Amino acid sequence: MTIGARVLKTGMAVALAIYISGLLGFPSPLIAAVASIFTIQPSIYRSWQQISDQLQTNVLGAIVALAALRLFGHTPIAVGLVCILVILISIKLKMESTIGLTLVTVVAIMEAHDAGYDAAISRFLMVLTGMGAAFLVNVAIFPPRPRKQFSQQVHQAFDQLSLLLRTAISNEMKEQVFNAEKERLHSTLRKLDERFSVFEEERAIRAVSKAARARQLLVSKGMIKALQKGCDLLEIVEEHYFAAPGAGEWAHQFDRHIEELTKYHEHILLKSEGKMKANAHIEPEEEREAKLAAQLTVYLGEADEDRKRLVFVASAMFEYAYHLRRLEKLIDQVQQRDS
Repeated sequence: MTIGARVLKTGMAVALAIYISGLLGFPSPLIAAVASIFTIQPSIYRSWQQISDQLQTNVLGAIVALAALRLFGHTPIAVGLVCILVILISIKLKMESTIGLTLVTVVAIMEAHDAGYDAAISRFLMVLTGMGAAFLVNVAIFPPRPRKQFSQQVHQAFDQLSLLLRTAISNEMKEQVFNAEKERLHSTLRKLDERFSVFEEERAIRAVSKAARARQLLVSKGMIKALQKGCDLLEIVEEHYFAAPGAGEWAHQFDRHIEELTKYHEHILLKSEGKMKANAHIEPEEEREAKLAAQLTVYLGEADEDRKRLVFVASAMFEYAYHLRRLEKLIDQVQQRDS
């Protein structure tokens, strides 16, 4: 089991919140610690957005709690009604992610009614202390680098996809191992979508940086699309290839073509990182695709419905190749603009 940066930073944020609470003389560090846990986010932009949203809803929650104390006093029903009101306000403001910490603020303030308004304000300051500690840790310690993390996950997904595709036709891998690897691939692709969302949210300040970032986002979308098409090919091979009559006759051609596509995919990723020579020809021959399509057309001449299954496999290979070529052209355009 590995300890991720976010896990480590959560612990550090809690420790810092407790330490600052002691320096400021708060009676208990609990509220500040809870606030720091809610504020840690996977990116600096999300962390800043969370601070902004939390500050707004917590100020509103504190005002509502103080007003309710003055009007209705401290009763379980009053606390429950104020919580309902604060939830509705947060939803109305489209700040649902702040509800948890805002409710902590409301309950903490209303629970301190006997100690007076100074204690209520002190508890609100505890919340701000925890939020500040979390933001400071998120920015200063292992700051998130969504672009680098996205690139690492793209390579991880490709390695898993390549292994599965290269053994799909030959059927060399044990079924249990194959299914486990495929599940890992799907898990990585889900994480990749989440990482892209974080990457997409990051803001660039200068106009030039915004333009470069927009081009990088296009490339990133293309990378995800290519991986998804490779995953689709894997599913179609598993569903249709082995059920087609005479599939063994096509094993060598299909296996060789998929091998070329995975090699092409790998070279494209290297090219995106500037690791390929400028004059390197990495695209597989399109004539081979045309020849395979012509052979399949002849093969389909006989009226056998199951023979169409091989067309599904070939179509998935051609679509995978199409998106790989689109990705390479996009990378070429972006690199020319950036240079």
